[in-house]
Order: sequence, then structure tokens, then C-alpha cells
Amino acid sequence: MNNWLNARAVIQFDSIQEQRIQPLLHRLVKLQGDPNPFDGVKGALFYNAANSMLKLSYGYSLQGDNDMIFQDMQHISEYSVRVGMFTNWFPGTGWKRTTCEWRALKERSQSAPYEWTKTQLAAGTAEPSILRALLQNHKLIAHLSEREKESRLKEVPWMIVAAGTDTTSTALVAFLAAMVLNPHVQAKAQKELDDVLGPISLPTMTDRERLPYIQNLIQEVLRWQPVNPTGIAHACWQDDNYEGYGIKKGTIVAMTRDENVYKDPEIFNPDRFQDPDVPYAPAFGWGRRKCPGIYFAEASLFIVVASLLATFTFSKKRDAAGQVIEPQIEGVSNAIVM
Repeated sequence: MNNWLNARAVIQFDSIQEQRIQPLLHRLVKLQGDPNPFDGVKGALFYNAANSMLKLSYGYSLQGDNDMIFQDMQHISEYSVRVGMFTNWFPGTGWKRTTCEWRALKERSQSAPYEWTKTQLAAGTAEPSILRALLQNHKLIAHLSEREKESRLKEVPWMIVAAGTDTTSTALVAFLAAMVLNPHVQAKAQKELDDVLGPISLPTMTDRERLPYIQNLIQEVLRWQPVNPTGIAHACWQDDNYEGYGIKKGTIVAMTRDENVYKDPEIFNPDRFQDPDVPYAPAFGWGRRKCPGIYFAEASLFIVVASLLATFTFSKKRDAAGQVIEPQIEGVSNAIVM
């Protein structure tokens, strides 16, 4: 995947991200009169992320909420939360029928966009995508048998879409929560946009380096509410001492909450990253196992976050008497977060 998603190569896909901003903003504007807009906003963010990932992977653009490929993606995301690995001897039989249905859905969700891209390629109308490049006898799959090629070519782009859609949309939901809870941060980011771009221009990918506060804001979102925790929560089962540090029974250590690294870790503060000694949170992992889509994901988060801040102000809801309603911010499981 590094051939297409490395820091330099991924720039070729910037237009994919930018072209999807206007439709996203239009969807959100329509929700302004909704007394309970959260599900609609979350759905719009998921749709936007799915649309970008499908274009990257297959060259395919969604045709609306009723698009069968999109419907399958939604069902896969919902089912992935509940699915587990079962053996044939596991008690009961109802789950077997359900998992068979899920398997059929997964196979269809892999085959449909794959066959669509193959058809486009045969007709000479396929747009640039990762699958198109692989189908054109890319050297990365030259050593595989024809049967293995088809299997891999169905799996790889599908995995990219599945991994990138849920994570990106979830990070954007966390961003919205952060803005509602921290209006001073939102105001500072909007001032940066006005100072750099003026009050009527939408940002583009070329503006990233000119908007350092917004870039730090995104990094703070990923630190504050990591999309993909890289380890199950652990706690000491007895008092311990490690290299002179006393660790009490029941202590839970969280990497992005280490006060020696992130001062006042529970406070949402993008300015912490102005200090060059404060590292970005390892939201995308490390080393060879680092998420291969990091540069595409960061670009996606930037263009959406900056565009939302340029267009909307997010605030707490008020009741009929005009009193502020304090929101209850709760995390939910998705296909990635356990």
C-alpha cells in the first residue's frame, strides 16, 4: 500500500477529499432545523468517509444513501461490533445462521465494487484507484496464481475501505464533541481560518501548513479520544515497584494520559503541541505496523475539520426556556474500538 499511500504519492488523491466537502456541508446544513441532529450528523460523516475511501480504493462514487454498496458497508460496520469467533461446538444454533448471513454479506460487499471496477477497466472508463493499478498487472501481485489474485484483489481494497471509514468518521464525531465542550478552542481555530483565508473562503489541501493551530487541534482530538486503542485496558493486581516507581494495586496506565508527557491530560488543549518536546499521540501505531493510511487519514481529517469550522459553529443545545443543556458525552463501540 505504500506505493499509493506514502507521504508524496497520496497527494494525487487530494482532489478526492476536496470534491466531497461541498456535498457534506449541504447535508449538514439541511440538519440545522432538526431538534435531534446527532444521528444525522454522524451518518453524514460516515457517508463522507465511505465515499472518499471507495473512490480511493475502487474509483467508485456513492449514488446516495440507498446505494447498495453503501447499505452493505453500514450493515458490515454494525455487525462487526457484535461478531465474534465461534467454533462449531459452541452451544446453540441460532448464531450459526446469523454468522452465515454475515459471511454472505461480507462476500457481496467485497465482490460488488470489485466487479464494478473490473467492468469500468474493461470499458476503458476506470478512474485512478488502488484496485485499478493492481488489476493492471501490478508487480506486487505478479507472483500470485489467478485464483490467489482474485481473492487478494477483493480483500485488499475492501479492507482499506473498512478500516478507513469507521475510524475517520469516529474521529470526526470526537472532534464535534470537543468543540461543543470547548468553545474557546473552536473560536481560536475559527479566528485562524479568518486571519489566513478570510471570512468567505473554504480551505483547500494547500492551506494545511498555513493553519498550524487546526493541525494541532486534530492531533489533540486523536490524543483526547483515540479512535483505535492499541491495547486492552490493564491494571495492576497487586502493589508493585518498577525501577523505583511505586505502582498501587488497581492502577490503570493510559499512554495519552501520562502527565509527564501531556500536562493536564484531561484538558483539551491543542496548544500543548507548540512545545516541540511534546509528541503527537501514537494514534496510528508505530514502526512497520503503523497504519499505512496515515497520510490519507490526516489529509481527510484536515479538510473536513477545517471546512466544518469555516462553515459552522457547534454549541450546546438549549431548552425551551433558553437554558443550556449539558451534553452527556459517551463513547460507543464500533468496528474498530473494543
